[in-house]
Amino acid sequence: MSQFTESLGTDNISPTPKSERSMNFFSTLALWLAANVVITTVMTGMMFVPDISFKDAMLAILIGSVIGGIPLALTGNIGTRTGLSTMVITRAAFGQKGAILPSIVNTIILIGWSWIQAYMAGLSLNYAVKFTTGYSNINLFVILTEVLVVLITIYGHRGVERIEKWVSISMLILSALVFFKLFTTYNAASLINMKLNENPAITGVIAFDIVVATAFSWMSTVCDFNRNCKSEKSGIWGTYLGYLLATLIAMGLGAVVSGFSILSNMEQTYDPTILLSAYGFGFIASIVVFFSVLSTNVMALYSASMSFMNVFPNYGFWKLTLVMGILCTLGALLKEVLMTNFFSFILLIATLFIPVFAIVLVDYFIIKKGHYDAEDIAFDSRGNYRYQKGVNIAAYMTYIVGALFAYYFTYVKPLSIGSTILTFIVSGIFYWGLMTVSKQTDVKRDVEPEQTTKLEA
Repeated sequence: MSQFTESLGTDNISPTPKSERSMNFFSTLALWLAANVVITTVMTGMMFVPDISFKDAMLAILIGSVIGGIPLALTGNIGTRTGLSTMVITRAAFGQKGAILPSIVNTIILIGWSWIQAYMAGLSLNYAVKFTTGYSNINLFVILTEVLVVLITIYGHRGVERIEKWVSISMLILSALVFFKLFTTYNAASLINMKLNENPAITGVIAFDIVVATAFSWMSTVCDFNRNCKSEKSGIWGTYLGYLLATLIAMGLGAVVSGFSILSNMEQTYDPTILLSAYGFGFIASIVVFFSVLSTNVMALYSASMSFMNVFPNYGFWKLTLVMGILCTLGALLKEVLMTNFFSFILLIATLFIPVFAIVLVDYFIIKKGHYDAEDIAFDSRGNYRYQKGVNIAAYMTYIVGALFAYYFTYVKPLSIGSTILTFIVSGIFYWGLMTVSKQTDVKRDVEPEQTTKLEA
């Protein structure tokens, strides 16, 4: 038993030494490709058609991915430079105690995300088993899915990295086959010229905003994985290109499947596997989709554990992961209740975390000039990030203003142009202004050079 537990993940909040980092460009690319070529991203693309035209949908996906991938890659770069996980990094801007709130909120959100992923994976596995044996039991397969997620995640980032490359290859192959099948079976012109909804809920600009919000939804986890990148260059480009390619493929696939299914008068559903089965990909799609959702769920559970460890750093990683896995299993059994609120859930993530990472990016790249003392952030050894009794009031004031701004212009009085980018800009400027007025923009450099992360020459 002791030999088994010794082989499990021992991930913690300490900075990851460069000598122990394992992710090169291709493994980083594969990780972010597999993370986003997933059923929930496909579902997002399905929302766009026929509210907007296929051409407008693809344009919104392209521009949104190009723009949204920039802050995602920059946030991940902080993790590569410091070797710290995402929520530990928030201590530098929010304060040693101030980072507790975003960590708890992030843990809750990631558990909710895991619920959705476990249910979707359970649906796909149930479809595959029913197709081959006739047996159907969604609850059982949801539980089995989460058991597999836990078994992979307890090995730490090593378990995550091992599964991602195979999943990314499988999803790329499936996507290529589906695109080829659809565009050789149906008339592409009919998709481009299909009749739009008379009362659309989504415009081209809103679709763009949703794509950008999808990128922001990953920012709360990106450093958890990119802290293991061997170099800044491989981390930035692997993350950016992986996300860009994955979003174009997954959301584009969703828009194509949704459009052709409507033109073929198929029954509409939030489960793309059912629609793909009508095109002859049911069993294969269900297996590949199962593993893709499984891998994304592994990432969600891993980051939930790392977020919780930022609040309680002395908890053992694999034991904590087991507890989180049980919570995720119970929540996933809510099933359809989760899916009816999926769209609102994505917007909620954006509402809560756009201000957080506007603050983090401005704090690191502008206010701190690209310098963080990783050891001090993790262990509070020098007190450079204590601010006002452990809390940076300027960061909290900005967070409140940014969150209220996002909530008001998302739920109360939605803007025709969306609120994601505006929230990011408003929050960043407001934080910089408060830090300037309060004279907290001086960079402390009272540590040895090797202990301070800085821009590489």
